[in-house]
Amino acid sequence: MGGRILRSKAPLRISFAGGGTDVDPFPRERGGAVLSVTINKYAYASLDPSSEPGVQVESLDYDVVAKYRTEEDLRFDGNLDLVKAVLQAMGRDEAPPRAAAARGGATGPLTALLTGEAPPRRAPAEPGLRIFLHSDAPPGSGLGSSSTLVVALLGLLARHRRHPFTDYELAELAWRIEREDLGIRGGKQDQYAAAFGGFNFIEFHPDAVVVNPLRMDQETLNELEYSLLLCYTGGTRLSGRILERQIASYVERRAGVVEALEAQKALAVALKNALLRRQLWDFGGLLHEAWETKKRLDQGISNPRIDEMYDEARRAGAVGGKLLGAGGGGYLLLYCRFDRKHRVAETLERLGGQVVEFGFESRGLQTWEAAA
Repeated sequence: MGGRILRSKAPLRISFAGGGTDVDPFPRERGGAVLSVTINKYAYASLDPSSEPGVQVESLDYDVVAKYRTEEDLRFDGNLDLVKAVLQAMGRDEAPPRAAAARGGATGPLTALLTGEAPPRRAPAEPGLRIFLHSDAPPGSGLGSSSTLVVALLGLLARHRRHPFTDYELAELAWRIEREDLGIRGGKQDQYAAAFGGFNFIEFHPDAVVVNPLRMDQETLNELEYSLLLCYTGGTRLSGRILERQIASYVERRAGVVEALEAQKALAVALKNALLRRQLWDFGGLLHEAWETKKRLDQGISNPRIDEMYDEARRAGAVGGKLLGAGGGGYLLLYCRFDRKHRVAETLERLGGQVVEFGFESRGLQTWEAAA
């Protein structure tokens, strides 16, 4: 190793309400809204020079080391495809909003990434790059870790190539890489939360996304943070299958699903208003309503184990809460009475959960340079 090391980190997020209304085609047809906050758990990426040619990627989350030396190596095969798609996108001449990798690999992006220049006809024997990736939460945990890692890697490579992005441009590129180039089912909230950071009410219009930062006093933030409890339920989930069924139900205009999505959007507004008015007890009750509404979107969102944990937490003193992400597993968020929070934690851990300490993070994507 030698020379400069570049690093980046992007925060994971907690979504309070509105999840599902950011998944096409609902926002294109009816408009969506999500209320979320980023927390002090992150996806990280590091880049440093290597004596080995090409790009070496080490992913701690998947316990994988991969080497990419030719454009053929960047073909999608189910192994680190998110990373390959980002390398393709940022290896293009001007990092356009869509990666050419969907066509199976274009000529030159790997060379451009290594040299920081437009790809020449013949690749010179340049030193390589080493990229190291890891996250504070596993993929499929409901905290948006996969999309957040894409944002962190994009930010890292954008700094390496000296290619400036606005927060909106970065989030949109991350969304296009996942949803269009790779065809992964999901919404838009995670990419925008990671890029912007903080408390945001995010609106999804047919032709634009608008991020509205919430101006909240520190006392309200302190009290809310003190009252929330985050518990890992002990399992991750494949959100794509749940989302596929949800999308199909919406397209078929099943009344229960359409009404539930509209209710989720309205609850995002109600929760936002409760925060701005400092009505935190109402906020806790609305979280419970949001969870009951979310379960109407698909039968796979909850299961007997999660139902038991949630019901027991409510009996122990939780006012309300919800499972984060698409459902099926991952993290459970609960709003608790201050004098019963420890009882809720004890109950959840007795049932096999793992309570995780966290705090709010006001900043989004960050990049910096370190000495080798």
